Amino acid sequence: MRIHRTARFLLILFVMLAIPATLFAQFGVSITVAPPELVAYSQPICPQEGYLWTPGYWAYGDEGYFWVPGTWVEPPEVGVLWTPGYWGWRDGGYGWNKGYWGRTVGFYGGVNYGYGYGGSGYEGGYWRNNEYYYNRSVNNVDERNFHNTYEKSVSNERAGNSVSYNGGTGGTNARATPAEETAAHERHTPATGAQSGHQRAASQNHELLASVNHGKPTIAATSKPGEFTGKGVVAAKGAASEIKATENTAAETKATENKAAESKAAENRAAENKATKNKATENKAAASRTSENKTAANKAATTHATENKAALEKAEKPAPAKVKPVAARPEPKPARTNTSSQPSHQAAPRAETAPKPAAQHQAAARPESAPKAEPARKSEPSPEKKP
Repeated sequence: MRIHRTARFLLILFVMLAIPATLFAQFGVSITVAPPELVAYSQPICPQEGYLWTPGYWAYGDEGYFWVPGTWVEPPEVGVLWTPGYWGWRDGGYGWNKGYWGRTVGFYGGVNYGYGYGGSGYEGGYWRNNEYYYNRSVNNVDERNFHNTYEKSVSNERAGNSVSYNGGTGGTNARATPAEETAAHERHTPATGAQSGHQRAASQNHELLASVNHGKPTIAATSKPGEFTGKGVVAAKGAASEIKATENTAAETKATENKAAESKAAENRAAENKATKNKATENKAAASRTSENKTAANKAATTHATENKAALEKAEKPAPAKVKPVAARPEPKPARTNTSSQPSHQAAPRAETAPKPAAQHQAAARPESAPKAEPARKSEPSPEKKP
């Protein structure tokens, strides 16, 4: 009986030695059913500098496995990195090894969580002079607002469709390296309050149960812990919400393209109308100038013709001849009568004045001769009246 107990003790000791120190030190609940594959998802954008990425994982609750979305977390202090937790096979069951913060990334079962956590160590960034530098190849950061960035190619950059546990049937066969063993004995800080609240909120979300989402939860990752709604939420690849989101994105893109095309067409029409209007204005201005020029030319031609005609008429008209005035003939004296025999009752003869010479006419081709003056008639004496 005593030998049997000793053999049993040695067997238990052998099993304990076969388990990695990190697994033994953090081993918690033991489940006989292996967790599902890791969820495939895209990383949401980092909300602000100083936040570090913590990958999503399967946790276990009263209703079975549920997904805890990956999220960006503010570390508890400067200079620490996150070592993810992992499921490991031990003594006929799967146990959960909790994650922790430390100066060095420790052993996490060789599980490929993606985004810098490829199974060993971390290639997503590092601390230098109390500032964190992000590897753009595995971190979704806004380069306009993040100043400490670099780019280094990393294998297995994305997360998804990878085994989520170490050991057992189908699990990874990774073992902790000496450096990882050393990291396991360093000072650690457990998950922050924000991380614990994040897992607690996930446990209360029915859609995150593996039995409901079948490995494709509608909330696969978030920008901040506990925020399961809004623009910072990312659905799993192939999830119904992701398909709907993709369709909405495609519809929005198409609507944007249509709006841009309509705006472009409107701008083109406006430009064409403006060009047509400008052309019409130019044509009208040109027609007005042509009309004005034609009117001016006609007026100038008319004036020139009038001047030419006047000059021609003036050249053809002869100069008027000068008319010499005709001297008036002296009026003949009346014959003397015998005053002694007849009384002088006769009226004195009236002298007729000579006609004036005719006025000169400029328009006449030749001057008319002045009329000849008629001789004054001799008045006959009236008969004497008898007494």
